[in-house]
Amino acid sequence: MNTTSFLLLRLAIGASMFGHGLVRLPKLNGFSNWMVTSFEKSMLSAAMVKPFSYALPLAEFAIGILLILGLFTRPALIAGSVVMIMLILGTTLIENWEALTSQFIHVAVFAVLLHYSTSNTYALDNVFLKK
Repeated sequence: MNTTSFLLLRLAIGASMFGHGLVRLPKLNGFSNWMVTSFEKSMLSAAMVKPFSYALPLAEFAIGILLILGLFTRPALIAGSVVMIMLILGTTLIENWEALTSQFIHVAVFAVLLHYSTSNTYALDNVFLKK
């Protein structure tokens, strides 16, 4: 993968994560209540869903910023994958099959970027984390 392709894909997935977090943060309580309600009939208790519902937008926002900046890129890609895998599990538990496609695409993009992370030329990693 060439460096420009890597940059464009990194910026796109970063913008997606950033945007998800950005729109949820101002309405964090409402988002949390929606998520808890969505899982009422699942095997997960509200005590498990509620902390995740508050942490998710913060994680999405932070991962998005890191990817847009190209800072701690590899850990951000791994963290993004873990978040998506957790979302996939939750999505299957509430049988929201329509959401799976988007989540799988996110994981695939994270995995491709992680595989080609040596192409991460245009990134703050190369300024602040030089070896």
